[in-house]
Formats: sequence, structure tokens, C-alpha cells
Amino acid sequence: MQIEKNKVVSIDYTLKNDDGQVLDTSEGREPLNFIHGNGHLIPGLEEALEGKTKEEKLSVAIPPEKGYGNRSEEMVHTVDKSNFEPGANIEAGMQFQAQMEQGVQMLTVLKVDGDKITLDGNHPLADQTLHFDVEVKDVREASAEELEHGHVHGPEGHQH
Repeated sequence: MQIEKNKVVSIDYTLKNDDGQVLDTSEGREPLNFIHGNGHLIPGLEEALEGKTKEEKLSVAIPPEKGYGNRSEEMVHTVDKSNFEPGANIEAGMQFQAQMEQGVQMLTVLKVDGDKITLDGNHPLADQTLHFDVEVKDVREASAEELEHGHVHGPEGHQH
């Protein structure tokens, strides 16, 4: 069975940057399971997996445009510390999620200067070419329930 839209796909993967540093891997964990073609993966990886079958292996370099995008200075904002809970210890490098107009977004604290906090809404992997080594472990039909819920369920189903 080939990978195509609405198939459940199971992959083992290793993600590296241009320097060969491992950024993420499924090694030592369960494979990543997802419904293909529904935006669960970055576009470039979904495209590379399209048409592949069980036990196929591939190595692919995904440019920023098909990964986490190019860095945008418009995503960097300085806000007043009063936007945070009183007494919160905010330090450069911290990451947190915030409800934004476009939905939940991951933000990174770039700088704390007195009562001013500079936040970066760019994905930490923006501007990077992503190098994936992938092995397709399984491809199967998605159940009606999985398609309705928008995610993969385990062997015993899923309780909501």
C-alpha cells in the first residue's frame, strides 16, 4: 500500500541540521504515527513520503520554505512585563505558548531589559534546511473514527 492522503503512516526518523547535529529522532521510542496529507508534518516531508511504501527508506533535505519557513522580523515583538503573571521569572531562552489572533503560538524570550521583554514568534527551526532520514514502518487505511477525529488511534481505539 502506498502513502497517500488519509492513510495512516508509521515512520522512524532522524532529523539533523546542516552540521549533522541530531535535532530530533524516534530512535528508542515508538514510531511516529500520523494521518498523511492532513498537515501533521511539514509540507516538504509529506511531499517526500507521498507514494512510498512499507519498509522504504529515504533521505531528504527540506528547504526552509517547505519546512518551518523563513525567519521574519515581523514575528519579533517587545512587550511590557505587565503582560505576564506578577512575580513571573522571565529569562532569555525561555519558551512558552500563548494564545494569539492566529491561534496558539510558541514564543521564545530573546531578551529581558527591565520591564521590556522581547519575544520571537518564529519557529526555532525557521531558516534551516532540515535533513531527514526516514524508514516507513507501516501504511494502512485510516478508520472512519480516526478520520473524523483527525488523528491516529492506538490498537484499542481512543477514548475522548
